[in-house]
Amino acid sequence: MRDGPPTPEQLIGDIAAARATTVADYMAAANSHYYATRDPLGAAGDFTTAPEISQMFGEMVGVWIADLWARAGSPMFRYVELGPGRGTLAADALRAMARFGCIPAGIELVETSPVLRAAQSARLPAATHHDEVDALPDDLPLLIVANEFFDALPVHQYIRTMDGWRERMVERRGDVFAAVPGDADAAAAIPEMLRSKNVGTIVETAPVAAAIMQRCAFRIARQGGAMLAIDYGYVGPAAGDTLQAVKAHRFADPFADPGEADLTAHVDFGALAAAATVAGVRIGAVATQGDWLRRLGIDARLASLAAAAPTRAAELQGQRDRLVDPQAMGDLFKVMTICAAGWPPPAGFSGDVA
Repeated sequence: MRDGPPTPEQLIGDIAAARATTVADYMAAANSHYYATRDPLGAAGDFTTAPEISQMFGEMVGVWIADLWARAGSPMFRYVELGPGRGTLAADALRAMARFGCIPAGIELVETSPVLRAAQSARLPAATHHDEVDALPDDLPLLIVANEFFDALPVHQYIRTMDGWRERMVERRGDVFAAVPGDADAAAAIPEMLRSKNVGTIVETAPVAAAIMQRCAFRIARQGGAMLAIDYGYVGPAAGDTLQAVKAHRFADPFADPGEADLTAHVDFGALAAAATVAGVRIGAVATQGDWLRRLGIDARLASLAAAAPTRAAELQGQRDRLVDPQAMGDLFKVMTICAAGWPPPAGFSGDVA
């Protein structure tokens, strides 16, 4: 048994010894090492998330929570975040929530990376860490935030070949890795509406993401509360190869240097909604991040910050534009909620803030 995630050398050796592994297993092993051994965020890292771009993002999440909490009758609750990065979003959200008297009974962070746990504890000393959703407390309603969490979970990839649908496998060819079709028939894994797609078509599924969403949904159904999921993605089923690697803020080959780049795939919000439905929670409509932030009042917050710091007005405007504009993150990133029965509809998904 290994103590901790595989090193890149061990991962390479495992693939070579086994001849091939699924794309999902390759992605899981590579990301396990990647996140356990570094802080990947910011200018010195490999990528930047919305909370690191601007405090306004986390503040809008806090406004969303405080509004929902107030209209639900101001119950005691726990703030939960899945994959909370450096804790930046939580710190900004909790600060905004406090302005409305919305104080959680506990701050619960689901994180496995020791490097990121240390950064989160420095920023949020009162937080409690958990390895998985199942370890969360079961005593109070949960208000769960998952920002750029689901995209890093492993996806299975399937390709239509002349012989039918096959799962894509990662194998070593000399000094490089490559994704190749497996031998077994995989038609049963393909959504029926996509099975007649042309040869060469790739379809992705994310059973790990669906399982985590379903666990969250059952918790919310039993305990009350809501969940906010924000990520880049689409409402499927849909075909396409979305697996990508980012290293030093540039796209890289997903099959080069395993464990040394961030591997992600676009999130199928349709699949997440389907996974949550069985728990009996209410599924909200999917909005673009840009529309959602505007409806919650990011432009009013921009005006307030710019008035307080006129010399930063252009910088703040640039931050807002990166989060909201369709050509930046505004359209690519989607927002979806699930909510317990009896809780009010969350704000940000219609023209008016409730």
